[in-house]
Amino acid sequence: MSDTKVNASVLHGAKDLRIEQRTLPAPSANEVQVAVQATGLCGSDLHYFSHYRNGQILVREPITLGHESAGIVTAIGSDVANLKVGDRVALEVGLPCEQCDFCKSGRYNICKGMNFRSSAKAFPHSQGTLQERINHPARWCHMLPESLSLEYGAIVEPLSVAMHARGRANLQQGTTVLVLGAGAVGLLCAAMAKVSGAKTVVIADILEDRVKFAVENGFADVAFTVPLARPQTIEDKLAYAQDVAEKLKSLQAHGKPVGEVNVSFECTGVESCMHTAIYATQPGGKVMIIGMGTPIQTLPISAASLKEVDLVGVFRYANTYPEVIKLLASKNELMPDVGKLVTQRFRGLSNIPAAFDMAGKVKDEKGNLVLKVMVDMTEGGPKPRL
Repeated sequence: MSDTKVNASVLHGAKDLRIEQRTLPAPSANEVQVAVQATGLCGSDLHYFSHYRNGQILVREPITLGHESAGIVTAIGSDVANLKVGDRVALEVGLPCEQCDFCKSGRYNICKGMNFRSSAKAFPHSQGTLQERINHPARWCHMLPESLSLEYGAIVEPLSVAMHARGRANLQQGTTVLVLGAGAVGLLCAAMAKVSGAKTVVIADILEDRVKFAVENGFADVAFTVPLARPQTIEDKLAYAQDVAEKLKSLQAHGKPVGEVNVSFECTGVESCMHTAIYATQPGGKVMIIGMGTPIQTLPISAASLKEVDLVGVFRYANTYPEVIKLLASKNELMPDVGKLVTQRFRGLSNIPAAFDMAGKVKDEKGNLVLKVMVDMTEGGPKPRL
């Protein structure tokens, strides 16, 4: 197979996306070439698009975004035996070194040598999936069963974050769970709590429509709209968080107050939400730190330590893709339909700027919630089954 020309969406600065042509070589012995078909836009992609940085990580060269993706195998390397041309795959886009102690112990998500597509953390940057085709190691391409569409294949990536968080929480049947933040990741964490047999799932957000969506679509049992306030001093911030936590505890579920929760999933990265999570969690419980917002926070550590509340970091995922695909294909009755999170769709590389503009909104022009924006990468011709 000879080199091919592919078109790619390339970010050159804040909100400066350009379509460029690249030369893609034939896949190496252990790689497959994949025509990327479905890509969901993530919060980190949006940060890069809007600011040309993601928190403290600066973009140092033009970069292609996108990492929540699925596609169709179009060519295989000489040593690939587990995939064939035409197979539909979910792409696990993080490439660890596979040599360090973290990789050998199975925790490859925290490998210091990780190259993650669409992330500017490593240099040269690992280019993302918002391009027509990519070469990717076959090992990190996970076949989709016929029952799952490519859109669901793209959802495997963010759902893997939620599954990894569930594993780190050691979530048990009959627990009471609080989810702070009703964006896509928060909703998926709520879904994982549901499928794990949680007795009660409470979801909280400053946007009423989002928590109503969660309850109406089976992601949560109880919705709470967090009162919007901007306390300035640390004393006022802690008092506000304590008040919110008390309001959460007094919510009614199954005919009685929710009370303190066993596990809180903090999915916003907002300091006041971390405060609330600590205050709302019972002694011996856990606060799962998932949101990547404010990098430096002042926390009520004594409130956590005196209750032996564990603060547990969650970063991406490891060893989750096969299990997530199996879960989605199982049609588990406890699992809400995560496909409902895809609220807007755009087709083709030329519409990616508009897709990012939409991803930065709370609602679209019709008044519909914006939760997950999906890009169908086919410009023309027959539309694939997404």
